[in-house]
Amino acid sequence: MNPFKLIGWAALALSVASAFVTFEYMGAILVVLGLVAGVAVVAEDHVRVLVSALVLYTLSGALSNIPEAGKYLADIFSAAGTFAAGAALTIISRNIWNRYKP
Repeated sequence: MNPFKLIGWAALALSVASAFVTFEYMGAILVVLGLVAGVAVVAEDHVRVLVSALVLYTLSGALSNIPEAGKYLADIFSAAGTFAAGAALTIISRNIWNRYKP
């Protein structure tokens, strides 16, 4: 199995776990995993990852309106958005570097 897919699965597992367990550095871990996973994103998927990061992070709060499970779902999708944001930062950084490199 591709190591980048393993990183993605680990990030998803951590996103689910973060809804139930409080860990001070969970966000930092998810961002770092996203930064690493962003290296493997092919050019055709750049826009998809960027949009996913924005949508997951900003709209996850809407899930908190669901009774009982809403808070947990919002936390899971927000954490997944944090992971996607790390990947988006890698994509953006690579694009800037490729545009302005000597």
